[in-house]
Amino acid sequence: MLFQPTYFSPIAQYVAIANCENIVLELHDNYLKQSYRNRCYIYTASGKLLLNISILHTRGSKQLTKDVKIDNYYDWQKQHFKTLESAYRSSPYFEFYEDDLRALYDKKHTYLLDLNLDCHEFVMDVLQEDISHTPTLVYEKKPVVSDFRSLAVVKTTREFNNTPYVQVFDDKFGFIPNLSILDLIFMEGPISFTYLMKQKLKTTH
Repeated sequence: MLFQPTYFSPIAQYVAIANCENIVLELHDNYLKQSYRNRCYIYTASGKLLLNISILHTRGSKQLTKDVKIDNYYDWQKQHFKTLESAYRSSPYFEFYEDDLRALYDKKHTYLLDLNLDCHEFVMDVLQEDISHTPTLVYEKKPVVSDFRSLAVVKTTREFNNTPYVQVFDDKFGFIPNLSILDLIFMEGPISFTYLMKQKLKTTH
């Protein structure tokens, strides 16, 4: 299955990953706006919140995703970590993963792709699953493997409403589906992978 590395991917992407034996990560596509490559959504005391990473845009020609640089002019890592800490400090499992998450945000990434690959490694370590992955060597418009790259697009053709689980602020706003995988991890901890295995993706065309 072919996936686009994104910033702490929505749950839908890890549902697909949990149900395959090995994955291929797209490293040679053109960067597209309005995607999860540089954003994720979490649950806060004010409801659904976007965490966005500013990037350094180039003028003119298209830019490969692997060449996209993060705008590190301001300390976005500190802001994102503080926001996550504020949102999930009271969740059952935040403290179990806090140190490793902090270490990820303490690391200075130049390229967005490198950050997203580290985010994926963090998630797989938490899920305690060794699903092998290989990188693409070239971009293929019509790959021979199952193509799940569209899951990286915010306005995707894939509709997904995962089974409700307890969320930190669901007493205020109800269940919010398909948030960042971090939301599931902080709430379900070691049984997150089992939860993912039980979900099914439904696609529309």
